[in-house]
Amino acid sequence: MVDRLAGIAATRGTAVAVRRRRGGWSPLTLAALAIVAVVFAPIAGLVWFAVQGSGDLWPHLVRTVLPVALQTTFLLLVGVGIVVAVVGVGTAWLVATFRFPGRRLFEWALLLPLSVPTYILAYAYLDVLHPIGPVQSTLRDLLGITSPRDLWFPEIRSLGGAITLLGFVLYPYVYLPARALFMMQSKAAVEVARTLGSGPARTFFTVALPLARPAVAVGTSLALMEALNDIGASEFLGVRTLTVAIYTTWVTRSSIEGAAQIALMMLVVVFALLLVERAGRHHQRYVGRAGRTHPAAPLPLGGLKAVAATLACALPVVIGFVVPASYLVAEAGKRVRAFGLPPDLASWIGNSLLLALVATALTVLTGLFLAYVARFSPRRGAHLIVRLAGIGYTIPGTVLAVGMLVPLASFDNLVDGWARATLGISTGLLLSGSGAALVIAYVIRFLAISSGGIEAGLTKISPSLDMAAKSLGAGHARLVGRIHAPMLRPAITAAALLVFVDCMKELPIALLLRPFNFETLATHVYAEAARGTYEDGAVAALMIVLVGLVPIALLAGTSFREAPSGGSARSPSAVSS
Repeated sequence: MVDRLAGIAATRGTAVAVRRRRGGWSPLTLAALAIVAVVFAPIAGLVWFAVQGSGDLWPHLVRTVLPVALQTTFLLLVGVGIVVAVVGVGTAWLVATFRFPGRRLFEWALLLPLSVPTYILAYAYLDVLHPIGPVQSTLRDLLGITSPRDLWFPEIRSLGGAITLLGFVLYPYVYLPARALFMMQSKAAVEVARTLGSGPARTFFTVALPLARPAVAVGTSLALMEALNDIGASEFLGVRTLTVAIYTTWVTRSSIEGAAQIALMMLVVVFALLLVERAGRHHQRYVGRAGRTHPAAPLPLGGLKAVAATLACALPVVIGFVVPASYLVAEAGKRVRAFGLPPDLASWIGNSLLLALVATALTVLTGLFLAYVARFSPRRGAHLIVRLAGIGYTIPGTVLAVGMLVPLASFDNLVDGWARATLGISTGLLLSGSGAALVIAYVIRFLAISSGGIEAGLTKISPSLDMAAKSLGAGHARLVGRIHAPMLRPAITAAALLVFVDCMKELPIALLLRPFNFETLATHVYAEAARGTYEDGAVAALMIVLVGLVPIALLAGTSFREAPSGGSARSPSAVSS
């Protein structure tokens, strides 16, 4: 009887949808289009600034700045891409395929570097590897060397140093999806390769890696976008990337037009990355039957192989998390014991929390709305509209900040002109140079995280439930409140946590759009590192890392629950582009 009612409801729902599709634009779709317009406004602002021209500065930028910035950015992305792919795929293959000491620990510990922002990692290693820092001082003591100049040591302030540090903090973007696909791969495919005489290495390169290529392409592209978005680590390490060029052109040379012109070139690099990522996933998909796909049993390792596997998984965790976290704990402890807590710490925390909480609430609500537009809108292009609304995540923070100035100023001028004409008063700047500008930029930047996560949760709810509820007279509000909200709580919580942490540690947007005399934890850390007073920023940096551990704990609690030994592991029916 229930199946019959569901079938009738599905038939009626389809007929209604067809009739509505023939009509005009629904209010839901129009509202989603308005959100897309807000998201694309910074790009329009970039174009407006760029066409104004930067006068005599542009020839100087073309001759001296852009060639170096483009070459450095290209080499940085290539190097980081190689490191994250090798480390992420290698560690994912080890923990998914073999049994060795510490495997259960490394499964979730390999995610810990995600909690350390790139600028804090560079901030920590600049002090740790300084000529008078603990590493070189210990080496000189062991070798009997008295002068720092007599000990050769790799220079951390270099392109190689930036590639190494960024690679070892961003590899989890590859590790997480690659491990998931390695765990999903059928036991039959791997064991057939083994029975045909393929060893672990040959099985990896001929069977496992080609099947995991879509996950590797997606993870690598995300890591490269984060590397492109970085400004603190690159500047601290003396690497003149396009991001640093935008910041210095705007702040040092006082040319917003020149910064916009460089930013447009940077957008070309971003779209090139997107094309490479799409090409890496072209026609690549993995299909398996849910409930019938059994992952291959992990192979036990012993002797030197087990030691090598343990060390290979431990090294990224030590470099990407243990060393910087230990440094921050030690330096923060020294700072507190000697001088107490920084007097303005409460203000920095309050500013960071206020911005992050407001931005998270607006981002999650907007993402929830967009997810429902994709589900309920009768227009066939609704899904495309939702995808376009998430394009802000692909725009680096510096580029977004430059482009935000035009729409913010236009809105302020429009309101001020209306107020002068009708009320006889001047409203001044309402959004420009305010916390509201930061919140809007955060929402645009991280909207894809909330809408994507919530939409993924909605896909697990059968449409027949919606149709059955509507056939019984339930409206959208009751459907969402009584049926969807309880089922979507995990997805909404995960999206909110991820957005909150990203807002807390976001540096480029806060650095360029913050109001005067307004400090967050991130901007304070940047200021102390720029002055070379690393110990004074250790407390704020440690707090950012501790906040970043929250989503890592969430991921560890939800993503690494394996089926009991001998049981079948659940896997999606398909993973495709």
